[in-house]
Parts: sequence; structure tokens; C-alpha cells
Amino acid sequence: MSYIPLSVPNLSELEAQHVNRALESGFVSSVGPDVSSFEETFARYVGAKYAVACASGTAALHVALQVVGVTRERDVICADFTFAGSGNPIAYLGAQPVFVDSEWRTWNMDPQLVVEEIERRAAAGEPQPAAVEIVHVLGQPADAAPILEVCARYGIPVVEDAAESLGARWSSGVLAGRHTGTVGTIGCFSFNGNKIATTGGGGMVVTDDAELAAAVRHLTTQAKVPGVGYLHDVVGYNYRLTNLAAALGNAQLARIDDFVAAKRRFAARYDQAFSDLPLVVPPRVEGFDSTYWLYSVLTADEMERDRLLEALDSAGIGARALWRPLHMQPAYGEPAHIGGHVGRALFERGVSLPSSTGMTDEEQDRVIAAVRDFFGAA
Repeated sequence: MSYIPLSVPNLSELEAQHVNRALESGFVSSVGPDVSSFEETFARYVGAKYAVACASGTAALHVALQVVGVTRERDVICADFTFAGSGNPIAYLGAQPVFVDSEWRTWNMDPQLVVEEIERRAAAGEPQPAAVEIVHVLGQPADAAPILEVCARYGIPVVEDAAESLGARWSSGVLAGRHTGTVGTIGCFSFNGNKIATTGGGGMVVTDDAELAAAVRHLTTQAKVPGVGYLHDVVGYNYRLTNLAAALGNAQLARIDDFVAAKRRFAARYDQAFSDLPLVVPPRVEGFDSTYWLYSVLTADEMERDRLLEALDSAGIGARALWRPLHMQPAYGEPAHIGGHVGRALFERGVSLPSSTGMTDEEQDRVIAAVRDFFGAA
């Protein structure tokens, strides 16, 4: 039997046409019409005023944190349960991460813990964080409203890491109709090969603030001042997306509604198939419309997680564990962290299952059968 991968790009003739046109145009580097159209189309899709394409989602977060004022030795509150790409840009800037635990309701950063920490600092007369970074993990919108409210009260910028949540929205409450990545001061997305839409690698910064958008564009283009004198007024970065990559992105955006629908359909099939198994399925929160980027389940414990991963691998099925919380990563030394038991449990018990938008029903049936067989429920 053929191997079923965890998550791979969904590419068609449309993508080939777009990339071939870009090749024929001669615009293959970071200048070209596809970059501009990709930014414009993406901004319209998510409902932001401005979008700036970047070389990666991590690069997007790096410049986003910098332009909102994060500097050396300042604190940045960040989700603990997330990929290292969320935390590394904080370290790039010499800032100090304060990792906050997840909540069971969404698996995202616990808003109550964030509110309590900010209010505690205010009462104690301590400096507030330079920014709060909200991460929408696995395609699931975070409970962002309480965090946005307390940050607005104390003038703290909010950076959204929406790398995994393109297409996810809130459909009720104070954020109804808004797309993840667009409710904070600035938002960031990723187009890595395993994301819901890909440019082969790449990212995007979105904001409604014209000055922030201009600052991001300046930094991502080596901070070169317009004109003939090759003047660079600050240290910038070579973080621009290529025109070839943007051409691929334009084709992917033309199909994004189908991709989101496929993710949600596969999630519903998994939910139904596992309803009688001793597994915890992903959050389904009313008004928080997830895209289920990587459909992930929780086993009883770490030993069962490892046994399930081994069984799936033996069956030719790609699966992987969820992330180790960032406060447990040696790269960050001994960072400040608040809570920790929820994120640690998600790591110890979590398994992500094949979630490619191009997966066939027959392939998903094989995954379902393998999981059910593991639990003796075939």
C-alpha cells in the first residue's frame, strides 16, 4: 500500500500555469507583478487593509514584533504550546519570552492567565510586556477577545501568529466575521509546504495600520531608502518573497475555499469515526470556526501516544506527536512561564493525523481503520 503523508501541498494545473507565466515574464526574484497581486488578494481575503509578503512565517513574526516596539530585555507574553517558530523571533530581538499555558477549551493560550498577569503587573507597578503574541494553533481560533480588551486598556500591542489558521474565523461574539490574524495590532501567516495554502515557503504580515505596513516593507527589503544612493537607514533583512513563490500563492488563493471545505469535511469524518473510541478529538467551540489544519487527537497518556504512532507508521500512515511546550525547550534556557500542565498534557498525549486537502476518502478510510484497529474497535 502507498504511504499516506501527514500534510502535503495540493497542486494542480492551475499552479503550473501561474508559475510558468511568472517564469516566462522573467520576474523570478523579489520584484514582479505576482508579489503585488498576491499581497492585494490576500489582504482582501482576510479582510485587512495592508499585506506584506515575506520569506517565511518566522520572518513575518520577526519584523512584526520589531515594528510594534519589541526590544532587547523587554518581556513578550507568548503561547507556551506552539511550534518553536512562534518563540524564536522573540529571541532574535533579544527580548524575554514569558510563556503562558493553554486552556482545554481551545488548546490555545489561556486568556484568563494573560489577563491575570497583566493586571498583576499593573497592581504591582511592574513594567508591562512589550507585546502579547497570540497563536492560533492547529487552525483553531484562540479566545482572543479578553486578551485584546486587557491589552487595549494598558496600551500593549498584540501580534497574532496565524501561521496555521488561514481560513479560520470567529462567527459569533465581539469578533464575529473577523479572520484570525486581523484582530490584533498586526498578524502573521505562513505558506510553508504543509500549510493549508503554500508558496513553497513564505509568509505574510497583515495590518490595518499604514505606518506599520510601511515599516514592515522597509525592514524586509534591507531597509533601503528609495533613491539612487544605496542608503540604508537601519539594519534590515532580506525577507522578501520571490515572484515565483507569489505566483504559486496566487493559484493557491484561487482554491482556498475548496481547501478550507476539505479540511472541515475530513475533520467531521474523523470526529464521527472516533466518537466511540477512548480519544479526545479537537476542540469544537461555538463561534470559533476552525480549519483543522492538522487534525489532532489526544490519547490516554504518553505511552499510548507512542504506541499509536508506531502502529500508524507500521501501517504506512504519516502521523506525528504535538509540540513540546516552549518552556521545556533547552534553546530558551529557563524562561518565565505561567502554568504548564495543559500544554504538557497536549504534548504527551497528542497525535496529528493525515490532513492533506488532497487526501482521498479511501486514504482517510485507511487512517480511520488503522486507528480503530489499534483500539480493537475495527
